[in-house]
Amino acid sequence: MSVNSKAKKSIHYLKTELLGRTSVTFFGVFLIILTISLVFFIASKGLATFIQDKQSPIEFLFSDKWDTIGDKGEPTVGALVFIFGSISISMLALMISTPFSIAISIFITEISPRLGKKILQPVIEIFVGIPSVVYGWVGLTVLVPFVSKITSTLPFVDQSINTTGKSLITGAMVLSIMIFPTIASVAVDALKSLPRDYKEASFAIGATRWQTIRHVLVPAALPGILTGIVLGLARAFGEALAVQMVIGNNMLFPKTIFDRANTMTSVITMEMGNAVSGTLESNALWSLAFLLLIISFLFIVIIHKIGAKGSYTK
Repeated sequence: MSVNSKAKKSIHYLKTELLGRTSVTFFGVFLIILTISLVFFIASKGLATFIQDKQSPIEFLFSDKWDTIGDKGEPTVGALVFIFGSISISMLALMISTPFSIAISIFITEISPRLGKKILQPVIEIFVGIPSVVYGWVGLTVLVPFVSKITSTLPFVDQSINTTGKSLITGAMVLSIMIFPTIASVAVDALKSLPRDYKEASFAIGATRWQTIRHVLVPAALPGILTGIVLGLARAFGEALAVQMVIGNNMLFPKTIFDRANTMTSVITMEMGNAVSGTLESNALWSLAFLLLIISFLFIVIIHKIGAKGSYTK
């Protein structure tokens, strides 16, 4: 190869590298600017409730009086009912889904890896791709009538208030199915990433398979499993359509898990289309969106904190 050919080839590589580096830098900076702009836009809209409309942030967070029109006096926006509903339904969904997710991840990685790889993992991936409206529709046609039959036999449920089956527990069951693939997939990856030495050392000292799973593998993979749980919680907290279809959308605090409730995402999707821009109602909905954004950032921080700890063993 001549000197000129080598020089041309080197120049070509330099141009390609420069083009690649420039493209990556441009898109990286663009995403940073886009994220900052999005946060600034939502924050400016959300803070208008307190700056422009002179509403109290304390009352917004800790009051249950949501009256944007002022039918009973001065307009007030208290989002505690929606915050309580979002937290309640998310935690219930987590309590239902987490044991099943961890159990299926252990089965896939330790009990029957061949069956898990060929059947269970593809099924979990199918669950991920199902649109949320389908979950909501299945919940509306299957779970709601089922819960309605149960509530009709319970003495502590006020039959004059809720006989439809739309309730906090119905929304939690729908959400638990939706977050199950997230928690299970991350837990499977966490268990698969463990060094093989952990299992071999446990077997070498006479531990059974169940003792190895319980006392060695699960504690070692716990940071990854917790990351999956937090991701599932974030998914549950931000879900809107499926929850709205089955939760009942009541503006009062639920007294039991069989009562109707409301969430921040539900009230945003229901009222944003009818809210006039610049009014207290519109600004209050933007404040709920800003609160959801802050909670999402908190989830991201928690995930990073869990990931930074690394794995450990007992």
